[in-house]
Amino acid sequence: MLYFFAGCQKLVSTSSSRAVAPRVYNRRMPRFTRRQILAAAPFLAAAAPSRLPIRKAVEFSMLPGKIPVLDRFQMARDAGFEAIECPTTPDPAAAEEILAASRKAQLPVHSVMNSEHWRSPLSSADPAVVEKSMEGMRTSLRNAKLWGADTVLLVPAVVNPETSYAQAWERSQVQIRKLIPLAQELKVIIGIEEVWNKFLLSPLEFARYVDDFRSPWIRAYFDIGNVAISGYPQDWIRTLGKRIVKIHVKDFQFKKSVAEFTPLLEGAIDWKAVHAAIADIGYQGTATVELSGGDAAYLKEVNSRFEKILAGEA
Repeated sequence: MLYFFAGCQKLVSTSSSRAVAPRVYNRRMPRFTRRQILAAAPFLAAAAPSRLPIRKAVEFSMLPGKIPVLDRFQMARDAGFEAIECPTTPDPAAAEEILAASRKAQLPVHSVMNSEHWRSPLSSADPAVVEKSMEGMRTSLRNAKLWGADTVLLVPAVVNPETSYAQAWERSQVQIRKLIPLAQELKVIIGIEEVWNKFLLSPLEFARYVDDFRSPWIRAYFDIGNVAISGYPQDWIRTLGKRIVKIHVKDFQFKKSVAEFTPLLEGAIDWKAVHAAIADIGYQGTATVELSGGDAAYLKEVNSRFEKILAGEA
């Protein structure tokens, strides 16, 4: 096989302005059968990574807030995005407006970003706070059903001076188990996300947390940028494997003692390694960019960089 590639390279390198008689090639180059050429094909294909079979989505919050909802959806569609993630929307009229915009722009809502889990964490010791969080999740699940989304993102707990790590683990799992029957009824998966909440600080721990529920309705919503401060996204991806239901895409760097999220391809994430890890686990779902907002030109640029990541060109 090495001889095959060496021969190909030699054939290319001999091309110049000086004419070379065909019989020189015949003496120096071997002839190959169809079977040999087909056998070489996988090696040639492996030389360049293939595009990941992932649908590109955008966060609703990245779209200009001063224009009508339909115009926002259309802008995202025109920029090249194929789906959108929308926030919890308690107002029925606003929820219907999102549904109508999604249908008219032909941009499906694939996931709901639950909005109550930071203000009212499930790990709180206050029953009133927990109930507010639970109601937010119930609303999010029903939003997802209305919009045709298959996932709701949930930050499960917050560790702080008032709530220990062990308490956050136990309290949040008790409440999430109460949500499983509704998730099953609506056929909507609860995607647990790892964030900067001092909780689920390793891929092994994240995997165990999800596995504890023993339910297909509880899976991992993996954020590439959130783990880069203390680990390697590709390691987390391979450890979580088939537990991953959705992915958030953002870049990150830790430079001169300052940790910050950056525009795509401008941080320190090894995107080729991430690409390889996603390919290894066979993920074929949707990934959502989660960045600062901007206008139509900005969104097209984000989409272009996103495409480079998926194509393995970053």
